[in-house]
Amino acid sequence: MNQRTGPCFTEKKEFDFLRISKYIITFALKIVTNMVVTFNEDYLESLYTKGKTGIKKLWFQPQIVRGYQKGIKYLIHAKRKEDLFPFKSLHFEALHGDKEGRFSIKANDQYRIEFTLEESDEEPIVTICNIMELSNHYK
Repeated sequence: MNQRTGPCFTEKKEFDFLRISKYIITFALKIVTNMVVTFNEDYLESLYTKGKTGIKKLWFQPQIVRGYQKGIKYLIHAKRKEDLFPFKSLHFEALHGDKEGRFSIKANDQYRIEFTLEESDEEPIVTICNIMELSNHYK
């Protein structure tokens, strides 16, 4: 009997298909369960992707840009807000007063990244993080 025909070949093909499907589903779930990060302003997205805003008025020093990009990466890789608690250097906190409903993490000692969080109720739980601004904490 030819090696490419017969029951052994079709069983192996089905087994490979099931194994590959399992890996694809697992990979897709990992992607879906990470935090979905959106940007409220175009310059915030540009600052993350390109490292500059393209607007002279909104120019940031290189160490602030690196801190901002690092903070956004932490947000992207987190599945929910509780995943940010162990990273003490981020100084994750809920804001109060006129910024009630927002959260922040530190970009550096002077600047913080402010964002809102929305969690879905269905399974799998998806957290949407909307980056609101990069603000000077002491102004």
